[in-house]
Amino acid sequence: MTQEIYSPGLEGVIAGETAISTVSGGLSYRGYSIEDLARHGTFEEVAYLLLYGELPNAQELDALRKRFAAAATVPAPIIDAIRQFPAAASTMDVLRSAASMLAHWDSDVADNSHAANIRKAERLLAQLPIVMAARQRLKNGQETLPPKNGLSLAANCLYMLFGSDPTPVHAKAMDVSLILYAEHEFNASTFTSRVIVSTLSDLHSGITGAIGALKGPLHGGANEKVMDVLRAVGQKDNAEPWIRSALARKEKIMGFGHRVYKDGDPRATYLKELCNDLARETGNEDLETMADVIQRVIWEEKKLPPNLDWPSGRLYHYMNLPVELFTPLFVLSRVAGWSAHIIEQLDNNRLIRPRARYTGPERRPWRPLAER
Repeated sequence: MTQEIYSPGLEGVIAGETAISTVSGGLSYRGYSIEDLARHGTFEEVAYLLLYGELPNAQELDALRKRFAAAATVPAPIIDAIRQFPAAASTMDVLRSAASMLAHWDSDVADNSHAANIRKAERLLAQLPIVMAARQRLKNGQETLPPKNGLSLAANCLYMLFGSDPTPVHAKAMDVSLILYAEHEFNASTFTSRVIVSTLSDLHSGITGAIGALKGPLHGGANEKVMDVLRAVGQKDNAEPWIRSALARKEKIMGFGHRVYKDGDPRATYLKELCNDLARETGNEDLETMADVIQRVIWEEKKLPPNLDWPSGRLYHYMNLPVELFTPLFVLSRVAGWSAHIIEQLDNNRLIRPRARYTGPERRPWRPLAER
């Protein structure tokens, strides 16, 4: 009898093949290192790379931007529905609902061809930022704003939230954060999207399920918890005694360690540079110093390097973004990666149906109701 192998959480299990990204030897998308993409690319270029397999030339990039602009509308009934959602509903829940609702107005919803799925992915990349910004403004008693012509997807996220053009440093920081969050191999939400469409369901269903998976704090919510830590510390002089006391109590500090990156998350390294720039621009040098002290002590005591969530939480804070938007911004970026995986799955599909190790009782005889 073949020995069954069980790996809790599927850790270390190769569950499929992909040409989209790898974390081996550092994160890369379609063969391009994340460092090169973050330093030299734009989110639009990276989205094109993920969906089409190659970086765009100037004409292809211009055409993509025009398609994004043409798709940057959300049907009025969806905005009306958002107005009616309870104030307590999280933005993640709103995005999950909107991703599902948008399918009703997408003419390609039932078409699972490669070309149709790319069209649907591009539309969602243009539409979901509008949903996020509309929800936030309506919740604050403000009217919604349409995207502004001539701004990038990243800059428009900020414009639609705040009603003014972002500074170049803010726009760059947002753009880079979207690049860094866009794709990460077979993570929980990506695997969820592939499982869903392996049944020959549609792209919108896959994205909706992926948002549901990302909502969980063990996957997408860690950057929100980063600010809880920094607020608890209070001031930079308190950073070292606070973190040493927390570690002595065996408290888990979010934003450190990673199941895959044992020697450090390459995304965190680059985003730290942008944190430094934004901290200086916004007068948050003390907070950045506080974060540096915490990072140093955790490395000394636990040998845990920071992951992407540690700098990204601070980056969004420096941009005056409310904490409840940190994970939704992750969604707006990861739609590119999720869609690429959904398309790859459907292009060479096999139903994903693993086995389970049974731990219940042995086979038992049926007992009539009167004997139970």
